[in-house]
Amino acid sequence: MSPGWIKVTIIGVYLGLLLFLGVFSSRLFRGTSKDYMLASHSIGPFLLLMSLFGTTMTGFALVGSTGEAFAEGVGVYGMLASSSGIIHSLCFFVLGVKLWSWGKKYGYTTQAGFFRDRLESDKIGLVLFPILVGLVVPYLLVGVISAGKAIEGATRGDFPGFTENGGIPPWLTELVICVVVLIYVFFGGMRGTAWANTFQTIVFMVLGVVAFYLIATGLANNSVAEGRAHKVVDGERVVRTEPPAGLMDSLRIVSQEIPKARRVRAEVALEDQLETVEAPSQFRTREKLDPWMFLTYMLIPFSVGMFPHLFQHWLTAKNANAFKLPVVVHPVFILIVWIPCVLIGVWATTGLINIPPPIAQDPNKVLGFMVKSLSGDVLGGFLLAGVLAAIMSSLDSQFLCIGTMFTTDIVVHYGGKDRFSDKQIVLISRIFIVLIVVATYFLSLTPVAQTRVFQLGIWCFSGFSSLFPLAFLAVYWPGLTKWGAYAGVLTAAGVWFVLFRMSEFGATENWAVQIGSIKTMPVAAIFFASAVATVVVSLITPKPSQQTLAKFFPQKA
Repeated sequence: MSPGWIKVTIIGVYLGLLLFLGVFSSRLFRGTSKDYMLASHSIGPFLLLMSLFGTTMTGFALVGSTGEAFAEGVGVYGMLASSSGIIHSLCFFVLGVKLWSWGKKYGYTTQAGFFRDRLESDKIGLVLFPILVGLVVPYLLVGVISAGKAIEGATRGDFPGFTENGGIPPWLTELVICVVVLIYVFFGGMRGTAWANTFQTIVFMVLGVVAFYLIATGLANNSVAEGRAHKVVDGERVVRTEPPAGLMDSLRIVSQEIPKARRVRAEVALEDQLETVEAPSQFRTREKLDPWMFLTYMLIPFSVGMFPHLFQHWLTAKNANAFKLPVVVHPVFILIVWIPCVLIGVWATTGLINIPPPIAQDPNKVLGFMVKSLSGDVLGGFLLAGVLAAIMSSLDSQFLCIGTMFTTDIVVHYGGKDRFSDKQIVLISRIFIVLIVVATYFLSLTPVAQTRVFQLGIWCFSGFSSLFPLAFLAVYWPGLTKWGAYAGVLTAAGVWFVLFRMSEFGATENWAVQIGSIKTMPVAAIFFASAVATVVVSLITPKPSQQTLAKFFPQKA
């Protein structure tokens, strides 16, 4: 069997197991809309940990972080991953537990349902729904595009004549994963999604560690073979001739090459001339990190506080104690996943492995190429299955949450709950899920697919982060009013769109907001504009009724 077909077979077996798990979980379906959307609040600590972590780890975290580290340097980890571990857990603790308790007590299924009651506003759902869906769709595209680029890079040259570069075309990979995710979400609902996420999280974490070991060892062996690695003998540095003795020895060898990689060269044909393309070096060493850019990057992880799919997962918890394990372990899991991905991206710049020009110009393909180049065919197939596992563990939750939001917040709420049976509600949700999967797939075939995954993700998360003040104030400030909420949401949407347009809709990489001599991430301007608008308008508009305040803040009523 050819190398390409070995990988395809392994990936096919993995997808088959995933489908079996999803369809099997549907046999436990209780036939109610509550069970389909929230698994009847039956998810325990371990499943909650795995589903929350699997949902937050997307193609942005794997394919995107590797590509960004290749293009920008190791500083990417410090800017985002290190703060994400702490802030994600903080959001689980500060918002998740409280919202779960209200959700279970008052029967909420979506964020709009909570905000309608908390703000005494029936129309807040109409404002939030298009904004949240508009932000989730690019998030979906991050995963779908990541899968296509990773597989294309990893199968490059395996299928001569099939495509120009001999790899599996992105459109085919994207079609397959959309269909697979659709099938098990369609039949399994939230219970199938939670089980699938658990399985996929275990797969991509285990295989991620294996990939890290294989790539580190392979690069170290290349360094020794080229006579570039050194060791100290009797106080003198000598060229190494023996292979690395374990992972730590490999890490030491490869790390010696990082300071030498000041530029990434790729010779490309341009008007019949060869031109040298150099990767930016802004983040290659810590001293070149702008302190304000670094500081304002820390606002991006607050996006998890307004992810609609995470809100839905919080409501699936069996009890408040189920949150303890995710709060404690989530930061450790982020470290396990992000460090290997970022280091692999940096190692790709050391020159220990030849990066072809088409790969160097498209960082989204770097992870797949490194897996292909430094692992065998069988292991390569398993590692690619791990990459798909990470990507699909987010897509399923996002597809399900959009279907839930449309059904609950639009159709049922405005059409009248008494008009629909549980069976009809589930059917409507399934139909809308199908439509959103189809729309996502076709959007992935547009020019947006050429955008760097990391950059697309940053703009998407910036939008969600700007809505965090609304969620936080709704939970902890009795003085929040519906007019303050409207002001905050509309301000966030308006400022986000203006800045996004100024960045040429994400085409300008590492675009910053310039305030005098200070550069900040766009999220800072959007976040604080939204927070100020929410607070100021709430202070000058009528407060919620005493009945509502007693419902959510009995100790202050």
